[in-house]
Amino acid sequence: MADKLTFELVAPERLLASVEADMVVLPGEDGDFGVLAEHAPVVSLLRPGVISIYEGDRVDRRVFVAGGFAEVNPKGLIVLAEAAQPLDEMSAEKARQDLKDAEEDLADAKSPGDLERERLERLVAVARAKVEAVEAA
Repeated sequence: MADKLTFELVAPERLLASVEADMVVLPGEDGDFGVLAEHAPVVSLLRPGVISIYEGDRVDRRVFVAGGFAEVNPKGLIVLAEAAQPLDEMSAEKARQDLKDAEEDLADAKSPGDLERERLERLVAVARAKVEAVEAA
């Protein structure tokens, strides 16, 4: 039995991780879930939240993702993120300002269409998740 999981985290702007990890915990659409070596194949949507990369029994790295997809296959785990940023590079002050701006944009929208409303609500949800992530760190 293999003891390490091959993990790659890809965001549109860059490859954020390509590592061998003991476990990776992901913010799945239906709740957090962990992936170990030799995990059963699965594909899952990701909600905005934090990916925790474990080395042994401790978290080695934490990365915020704005959402995306995760695929577990026989070769390992691949995450395609809509946007991602290492948690240690995030500022609580900036996250709170982004949330305030997103909430104001949503409130200021004059009768937005369904697609525009969804987009603005999504921006608020991502900003809220960022604030929660940096405040919990």
